[in-house]
Amino acid sequence: MSRVLVTYFSASGVTKNVAQNIADSIEGDLFEIKAKEPYTSQDLNWNDKNSRSSIEMKDKSSRPEIEETVNNLDNYDTILIGFPVWWYTAPTIINTFIESLDLFGKTLIPFCTSGGTGISGCERDLINEYPNYNWKGGKRFTGNESKEFIKNWIGGLK
Repeated sequence: MSRVLVTYFSASGVTKNVAQNIADSIEGDLFEIKAKEPYTSQDLNWNDKNSRSSIEMKDKSSRPEIEETVNNLDNYDTILIGFPVWWYTAPTIINTFIESLDLFGKTLIPFCTSGGTGISGCERDLINEYPNYNWKGGKRFTGNESKEFIKNWIGGLK
């Protein structure tokens, strides 16, 4: 792969670790998608129907503000977009990030972290929401994968 940017949103650090391993494996640049208002542990309590994450995920038009976006997008051909799975899909902050950029002509590859939920629902939702972008199949990680495992996945994308 040439000119690759690995972007990620991480609530607990698991997705961050995977993203760093991916970026290291491909010698790509790394960009963290940060919420303008950081999520607290109370915000992330999926058992609380009134928690911030629960409210955001119930409203598909929710677009949590992000701190910043990528300024040098022209430097990249391929963008990996990582996130934890929330309610069987990508957190709505991922939509905020995607909509903050002009991604036409870029290859987009999602990756997610989850203890059990696969990536297929996430991929389907992203493709349905942004059908004019060039999506490639992604990968679900648990966060326990070795660097070798990640390297092998990346090698298959070339």
